[in-house]
Amino acid sequence: MNTIWSLPKIDIQNLTSVQEARPAALLAGRRSWAAVSPLLDLPLVVQAEPERVAPDYLDGLAAALPPQVKVVYGVGGGMVADCAKYIAYRRGISAVIIPTALSVDGFFTPIVAARMDDSVHYVETGPAERIIIDWDVIRAAPPHFRGAAIVELLTIVTGILDWKYAAENKKNTPDTRFIPWAAGLMAGIAQQAFKIAKGVGQGDVEALRNLLDLVCMEVQLTNQMGHTRPQEGSEQYFAYAVEPRAGKGRPVAYADMVGPGILIAAALHNQDITPIRETLVSAGIRINQLRLQDISDTLKTLPQYVRKHDLPFSILNSFEPTAERIDEVIRKAGLDSGGASA
Repeated sequence: MNTIWSLPKIDIQNLTSVQEARPAALLAGRRSWAAVSPLLDLPLVVQAEPERVAPDYLDGLAAALPPQVKVVYGVGGGMVADCAKYIAYRRGISAVIIPTALSVDGFFTPIVAARMDDSVHYVETGPAERIIIDWDVIRAAPPHFRGAAIVELLTIVTGILDWKYAAENKKNTPDTRFIPWAAGLMAGIAQQAFKIAKGVGQGDVEALRNLLDLVCMEVQLTNQMGHTRPQEGSEQYFAYAVEPRAGKGRPVAYADMVGPGILIAAALHNQDITPIRETLVSAGIRINQLRLQDISDTLKTLPQYVRKHDLPFSILNSFEPTAERIDEVIRKAGLDSGGASA
């Protein structure tokens, strides 16, 4: 059976007005909870700070959940949201997500990006029951996190290129065949991201609301299609592959990896990276957080990586990672000077 999931209910309200009667479990990082705990009054039974989105780890947390818990609250960013959705799914209860920044589209999706075998595997959990957005909380987030979900829209630029490239090489599956009208709709969403980037970087609420709307449109369209090919390609495969190197076992901000990944993917497709780079920077995205050596080492093994993990066909399947070609791509992506750390 194929399910076309809907978006979760989204309430835009002050956290002080949230009312919850159900016994709750809370998942939150220390900083996120410190920021919102004075505003929330939840009937907490248990509280935890999740460490990773790994099924075996989360299965253990789900099994240990006290039986009286009827709802899981996730307060923070994408990792916490995924953990909350997964645990709620495993226990057959509801999840409520309170983002402290608009950092990922995963708040709104019916899937969890689980880390297994140094890659990302999607687990279908269904969407959260409810998302609560408090603009005062969002605006107070660090600028590089506050509107980082804009990278989810900019990945459309390179995602569509990879999707079309796969179609030209007859490598799309029947379920992920290239659909021009869908590509056109997604391209329109990406175009709007370029227009709102400056306001997002400045923390303007109108721009952040536009970001919320665009992310929801992106998620609903991929829900309708049943796959994420229009906005997930070589830029995110790079992020999956670089994460173990960059994080050394610790979580790395999604945008810090995908931002450079977009520039690399655009360079591989011989696109002008200047407008993309300027948009990322104006939105507050950090593109200099990855070590240059990690970028180079990741590119060296990336074609092998995508084949090993059977990732959907992209331009990486045709990439020859010679030393000269790697240097050329890094240079074209603008990551050789000022775009990556030493």
